[in-house]
Amino acid sequence: MSCRNQIVSWRFFHLLLAAVGASVLVGCGSQPVASANSTALPFDQAIEVATDALVAQTQKMPGFLAPLDKRSVVLDPSIDGASGQQTLATQRLDRAVAERLTRGGQIEVLPFQATDIAKARYLLAGTLLRQQDRYRLDLALVDVQTGVVAAQASALARADGVDMSPLPYYRDSPVLVKDQVVEGYVRTSSTPPGQKADRLYLERIATATVVNDATLLYDAARYKEALQRYRSAAAAPGGDQIRVLNGIYLSTLKLGQTAEAEQAFGRVVAYGISHDRLGVKFLFSPGSTDFWPDPKVSSAYAMWLRQIARQGTAAKVCMDIVGHTSKTGTEAVNDSLSLKRALYIKQRLGSESAEFANRARTEGMGSRMNIVGSGSDDVVDALDRRVEFTIVECAR
Repeated sequence: MSCRNQIVSWRFFHLLLAAVGASVLVGCGSQPVASANSTALPFDQAIEVATDALVAQTQKMPGFLAPLDKRSVVLDPSIDGASGQQTLATQRLDRAVAERLTRGGQIEVLPFQATDIAKARYLLAGTLLRQQDRYRLDLALVDVQTGVVAAQASALARADGVDMSPLPYYRDSPVLVKDQVVEGYVRTSSTPPGQKADRLYLERIATATVVNDATLLYDAARYKEALQRYRSAAAAPGGDQIRVLNGIYLSTLKLGQTAEAEQAFGRVVAYGISHDRLGVKFLFSPGSTDFWPDPKVSSAYAMWLRQIARQGTAAKVCMDIVGHTSKTGTEAVNDSLSLKRALYIKQRLGSESAEFANRARTEGMGSRMNIVGSGSDDVVDALDRRVEFTIVECAR
């Protein structure tokens, strides 16, 4: 089919999406991609637009919605595209997408379990990504058998009414959990139709279902069962992931197994060092270098510092200690404060290992590398007030 004929054949699709507020990009040799227009919609409406655009594309896929043929789709829980976290908003997104997909009765949405992936034809990935005062919503439908993205749709949502408060596992996490697998999920959610989904993400999808089961148990405060599932994930192929190691740490900590928790956190640090990046959420009192006074928040910080110093010393690596702040305040104030916090962390690490401190440099990034960027100065943007440890080449 020529490009001209291809465009004509999708004219109805253009009209459909125009009616609901989306736009379409069409290129020769590819399926149409529903993309966000410049108008941000209320969150629920944006979800409807993106989901309907996705379904509109599937209606052109051979046999997808054939008469009396119910298609099964496994929904991999959506995440914040910047942090890799599951939040109240991504949870709301999943519920709304599942409800809308099943409305016609021809699509069955299955839970994210290994047994269901084995029998389902399609896998659905979704992300929310903050873009200044709005969020970009991306949905991708992946053919499980071929690994090819069959359909992809996007929409823009206004920031008001979008609650990005992290779910308990991510709220309690001491570190940034966005690793290569999570980054692969994010890339997949915005991959155009006809192209391959991220290879590493798909290779580890079975283990991801175990991680998800464990995280659901943790969020439900069933810590003993969560620990068992995280350990099962760790023993599975592809189980060497920061989310798994972090889950073992969090579960043992909640169970009061302090020695085991410290060992687990040491493994989290070692993983970060081996992958050249470790972002830790040290929360400070506003405008100061004092740790947050609530012991529920900061009681583990001494142990974190001890393990960072021990693992860094054992690995004989050189590090940049980079302080970050939320975007609240002026650039000059944030730059100065972030550097002071990095210097304070170096000082504390030096009390654990002078050798390590001698191989560390400090830098303040202010708010220039915000991950969340909300400026809310609460649990939502806790990752923006982190200290990051980056492996660098040692000076000769």
